[in-house]
Amino acid sequence: MSEKEFIYKQHEENTEWLNKLEFYKDELKIIQHRLEEIAGKNNSKEVLALVEQFQNQLLIHRNAIDEIQHNVIISEDKLQREIEKNPVATDHRKTEYHQVEKEELQVFEKLFSELRENFNRFASKWM
Repeated sequence: MSEKEFIYKQHEENTEWLNKLEFYKDELKIIQHRLEEIAGKNNSKEVLALVEQFQNQLLIHRNAIDEIQHNVIISEDKLQREIEKNPVATDHRKTEYHQVEKEELQVFEKLFSELRENFNRFASKWM
C-alpha cells in the first residue's frame, strides 16, 4: 500500500528540495575553487592526486544533483497534471507520495556531508 500526501504539501517539498539542490551546486563551485587554490599552491604528486580524486567526486555529485533535480521536476509535473485533471479542491486532495525522490535526496545529503567533511580535513592540511 502506497502512502498518500496532500498535493500542496508535496509541491512545497519539491520546491524546498530544488532550492537545496541549487545550494549544493553552489557549494560544489566553492569547493572546486578551493581545490584550484590548493593545486596552485602545492604541486607535489600526493596533493595533485588528492585534488584529482576530489574533482572526480565533485563530478559525481554534480551528476547526482542533476539526476535528483530531474526526478523532482518529473514529480512536480505529475502534480501539475493531477491538478489539471481535476482543479476542484486541490488543497484537500491527496496523491501518491514521492518517497523515491525523498530517499534519493536523503542519501545524497548524507554522501555530500561526508564529502564536505573529507574535503575540509584535506583543505585544512594543505591550504
